[in-house]
Amino acid sequence: MALGFVRPADPDDAAEIARIQLTTWQQAYRRILPRHVVDGIDEAWVTHRWLTSIEAPPSPRHRVLVAVEQAEQAYLVGFSATGEVDEAALAPDEDRAAILRPDVAAVTDLLVEPRWGRRGHGSRLLAACTDLWREDGFTSAIAWAFEADPAMRGFLTSAGWELDGVSRGLDVDDLLVPQVRLHTMLT
Repeated sequence: MALGFVRPADPDDAAEIARIQLTTWQQAYRRILPRHVVDGIDEAWVTHRWLTSIEAPPSPRHRVLVAVEQAEQAYLVGFSATGEVDEAALAPDEDRAAILRPDVAAVTDLLVEPRWGRRGHGSRLLAACTDLWREDGFTSAIAWAFEADPAMRGFLTSAGWELDGVSRGLDVDDLLVPQVRLHTMLT
């Protein structure tokens, strides 16, 4: 019987987080993101970015968590990155004061490698994030999802998140990829 759990990421996890991210983008987002863009991402660069996020987060409220499946051996199967909301959470021409508040958390990444999906890892990651957000004094959280990604939208809405009516186009090599924003209250 496999056991799943979530823990804070440590520097030794950076390369595996990068691998999971790129693998997930290549598999789950192959019809959403341009293939040449995803295939052209340097895994060493992504690993370095994750190492920096783990070792030197912008604030104590920024965290990288990993989901682990423990069977005969442990496998890193997913991750989340969250923290204080910042400019990246805004849509073009959006009222900054409405979103850029110290009580709003933002999900920058929440991915489970497709081959490990539907085993509760995403739910455990989201629950751990929610617990930490509440400890940190956040009262709400937001996350962007690709409009063409019903799995992520369905996952978040099944956990009580709602679309907030805000959308934007993520510029990926001169292609605007539509995104929608979801939010939830933590109180």
